[in-house]
Amino acid sequence: MDSLKIYLDKDIDKDLIKTKKIAVIGFGSQGYGQSMNLKDSGCDVVLGLRQGGKSDIKAKNYGFKTLPIEEAVKEADIVQILIPDELQAEVYEKQIKPNMHSGQYLMFSHGFNIHYKRIVAPVDVNVIMVAPKGPGHTVRSQYEEGKGVPSLIAVYQDPSGNSKDVALSYAAAIGAGRAGIIETTFREETETDLFGEQAVICGGVSALMKAGFEVLTEAGYSPHMAYFEVLHEMKLIIDLVNQGGLADMRYSISNTAEYGDMTRGSKVIGEASKNAMRQILKDIQSGAFADEFLNEMQTGCKKFNQLRQENQTHPIEKTGEEIRSSFVWGQEKIINRDKN
Repeated sequence: MDSLKIYLDKDIDKDLIKTKKIAVIGFGSQGYGQSMNLKDSGCDVVLGLRQGGKSDIKAKNYGFKTLPIEEAVKEADIVQILIPDELQAEVYEKQIKPNMHSGQYLMFSHGFNIHYKRIVAPVDVNVIMVAPKGPGHTVRSQYEEGKGVPSLIAVYQDPSGNSKDVALSYAAAIGAGRAGIIETTFREETETDLFGEQAVICGGVSALMKAGFEVLTEAGYSPHMAYFEVLHEMKLIIDLVNQGGLADMRYSISNTAEYGDMTRGSKVIGEASKNAMRQILKDIQSGAFADEFLNEMQTGCKKFNQLRQENQTHPIEKTGEEIRSSFVWGQEKIINRDKN
């Protein structure tokens, strides 16, 4: 097994990124988080946005210079594409590629479009990735606390010969060097990221919580009790896992909980679940999921919107809103949809 190399601020030329003009395309979750951190780190940042749109107005309110995408690309040394995956290829072909020049750095925070060859960059353009392992709003909130979100970097094309150093310097500017930066490949990042989202941290966990909620409420238990047991307490447990792995979690919980964990968990997530995960991974590796997703996005999002509606109206959501509104302590929200 290869030894793990983790890059920290002390290993990185943090001033290198300050010699580059950065055009960030998009001001959604990652666009907001990364741009704000770059600005606070002293970088030269311009945002490429549709002028007069909601994102443009939000960005201007934060003091950013904004330009049409075409103009931002022409001015930049680094073009960081942070619009949704399903929009990237079209925007790249129409607005970015015609305005690029030799030696520029084309950057992504997810390898999707490069790995599945929806975007094919000119051979004289550097192609790199800086992928924070957390949502953009968390990238920002952790930076503001003096911390950072760990990040992956990858180099796909390197005609200039210094793409790795540029990626490391950019990652440090958004705070990742405070936590740790690991080098990977576009293929590995894309396929493992999609798998993690679908089978475990988003799809798997949300389905597990909803199923647990439904089983308890169908058995006649209060939805409020069910919510606390299968959803609210999840963060408290994950905080322990995040700090010290499963061992720290099991050290903290009761013997009853630990025994139940180790004897019952595999009955829920057993070989049948692993076989389903293996099929999910095959669909990711073959490109079948990418084709399905992009086709859904390009044909009206009927299934996507239906699933969103079904999930938004699930009883666990209504119960959660009721419970969270009753908490007596104030809570600074990571996400404010009107501002970021």
